[in-house]
Amino acid sequence: MPDRDELVDSFMSRVSRRNEGESEFLHAVRDVAEDILTIEKNDGDLAAARVLERLTEPDRTITFRVTWMDDSGAVRINRGWRVQMSNAIGPYKGGLRFHSSVTPSILKFLAFEQVFKNALTGLPLGGAKGGSDFDPTGRSDAEIMRFCDAFMAELVRYIGPDVDIPAGDINVGQREIGYLFGAYKKAKGAFEGALTGKGVSFGGSEMRIEATGYGLVYFVSAMLDEIGETLEGKRVLVSGKGNVATHAAEKAVCDGATVLTLSDTSGTLYSRDGFDEDAIDWVRGQKRSGAAISNPPKRFGLEFKPDTPPWGIDADIALPCATQNEIDASNARKIAESPVSLLAEGANMPLTADAADVIGGAGIIYAPGKASNAGGVAISGLEMSQDAHRRFASADEIDGELKKIMQDIHARVAKEGRQGGQIDYRRGANIAGYRKVAAAIAALGMAA
Repeated sequence: MPDRDELVDSFMSRVSRRNEGESEFLHAVRDVAEDILTIEKNDGDLAAARVLERLTEPDRTITFRVTWMDDSGAVRINRGWRVQMSNAIGPYKGGLRFHSSVTPSILKFLAFEQVFKNALTGLPLGGAKGGSDFDPTGRSDAEIMRFCDAFMAELVRYIGPDVDIPAGDINVGQREIGYLFGAYKKAKGAFEGALTGKGVSFGGSEMRIEATGYGLVYFVSAMLDEIGETLEGKRVLVSGKGNVATHAAEKAVCDGATVLTLSDTSGTLYSRDGFDEDAIDWVRGQKRSGAAISNPPKRFGLEFKPDTPPWGIDADIALPCATQNEIDASNARKIAESPVSLLAEGANMPLTADAADVIGGAGIIYAPGKASNAGGVAISGLEMSQDAHRRFASADEIDGELKKIMQDIHARVAKEGRQGGQIDYRRGANIAGYRKVAAAIAALGMAA
C-alpha cells in the first residue's frame, strides 16, 4: 500500500481538481486527510465506501438571490447560500454568517469542519453552514429586519426541525435570529424549533450566548488537568472582541486566570495586570454598538496597541477567538518564541496551515477548534431537545451540561490522540470525529 504522504497527495489532487481555488476548503480537507486516510485504507468497509471522499462533496449547495429594500427605498441585492454537507448522523446543523467576506469556499470549509465538530459532541447532529455576503455594519434595525425577512423567504423551503436547523455565527446574533425565526414562523404557520440561538422568551436556551467561550475554557481546563495544572494564575492572550472572545475572557477571569488582551482588526487592548469583568463588559458594549475600542476609559488601565495583534506578548496560554486565518506563520513564530505552552482555538481554523506547522513544531499543546470551540453547537443541540420536549432548563443546569459535554469531548479526543505520554489533540479530534461519521456512512450504504 502507498505510504501516507502518497495517499494524501493522490487524494488531494482529486479533491483540488474539483474545488479549484477554494483554498480554505482545501486546507480543511488536507488537515483531516493527513490523519484519516491510512485508517480508512486499512478498513475494507470504509475504503469501499470512500467515506472521506464522499464527505468532501456536500449533499447539496443551495445558492439564492436575496432582494431587499434599504431605508432610502433603494433595491439591494445580495447572495445567500446554505451548504448542507452531511446528515449521516442527524439533521444538518450549523450557523449562518452575514459578512462581506462570505464565499462558497469559506462556507464549504466551515460546513466540512462542522461535520466533525458535531460528531465530537456525541449529539445526533449533521453538518452544514450558510450565510450571505450582506454586511449589517452601519445598517439600521429596520434594514436588517427587511434583509432577514428576504433571506428567510428563500431559505425556508430547505430547513426544518428534522431537516436542517441553522444557528447564528458572525454578525448573526440574537437580534438576527429573532427576525429570521419570525419570518420562518410566519411562512410555515408553525412554531417549531427550526433555528437555535433564539431568545429565551421564544424558545431559546439559557447560556447560548456564553456557550462557545465558556466551553472553550472548560476544554482548556481539561487540557491543563491532563498535565496536573489549573487556570489559576495563568496569563492568557485572547484575540477578538465578540461573544466568543469576551465570554472566554470572562470565564477565564472567574477561574483565576489573568487575561492580558482583547483585540479587533484595528489593534489590541493590553492590560499588564489583567482585565476585570467591568473592562470586559465595556469591550462587549463597544462591539454591540459598533464603536471603536481604541479609547478605553482610564479607570480600566488598558493600553491600546494600534495595528498590532496580541501574539508575542509574554503569556502562558493563547486563545485565538477572532476569525479564520488570523494567525499566519509570522505571528505563530512570535507565539513560539514566547512562554506560551498551550493554544486552543476559539474561532474556526484561526491558524493558517503554515502557522499550525510552526505551533506543532514548537511543542506547544494545540487544540483545534472542532474540539475546543464545540460548546456553541453543543448548547444548540440541547436547545433543540428543549424545544422538542417543551421543557426548558435553568442556566445552572445548562452550564453543568456544557461542562460535562466539553469534558467528554476532551476524553474522546485524548483517547484517539494519546501517543506515549503526550496527546496530539489535532489528530485525536480528526480521528474521533471521523470514526463516528464513517461508521454511519458505511452502515447507511449508497444513500448516506
